[in-house]
Amino acid sequence: MLVVALHGFGQSAEVMLSLTEKLVGRQHAIASLEGPNQFFLPGDPRKPREVGFCWATSRHGAESVRLHHDMVMHVLNEAGREYGIPPARRFLVGFSQPVSLNYRLAATCPDAVRGVIGLSGGIPGDWESGNYRLVKAALLHVAGREDEFYPPEVTELYAEKLRLRAEDVEFHMLPGGHRFPSQGTTIVEGWLGRILR
Repeated sequence: MLVVALHGFGQSAEVMLSLTEKLVGRQHAIASLEGPNQFFLPGDPRKPREVGFCWATSRHGAESVRLHHDMVMHVLNEAGREYGIPPARRFLVGFSQPVSLNYRLAATCPDAVRGVIGLSGGIPGDWESGNYRLVKAALLHVAGREDEFYPPEVTELYAEKLRLRAEDVEFHMLPGGHRFPSQGTTIVEGWLGRILR
């Protein structure tokens, strides 16, 4: 199985690689991509400033979506070819900001992946009206009940909205805020076991 992992706003590929290994296990091929936009993180002005990365900016929304799709498709195809992993065994995992971008990709290129895991993120703002195709991939969305960026009164509607374009949608609301879900491993194992039968 090939897993392409995308980190949240201000994080890095290294952080997401470690989290994704814990989520899906080390027995799979994991490619962790780094967002193309970098910026200085706030911190102590007396210390060297750390750099964070992100996937999209509001100033260049369409270009950010196109660049995300190009980067992810390139890695899916190159790594899939190199390791002999067909699209039926390729997955996307996103935390926070790239979740909606990954859903867009699955609805734009429906044969690219078998599944998309969205963790503490959103769905595209134009999901209902956009020029998308039906999603063939299975979608797993995990939300946090105390998420300050994606509150439950918004995320509890996601399963219904995702089903407008995807037949196989699984949704979980877990205790906790905007963070990588520690209980996610059990959920992901069960989901993968179901869809890869």
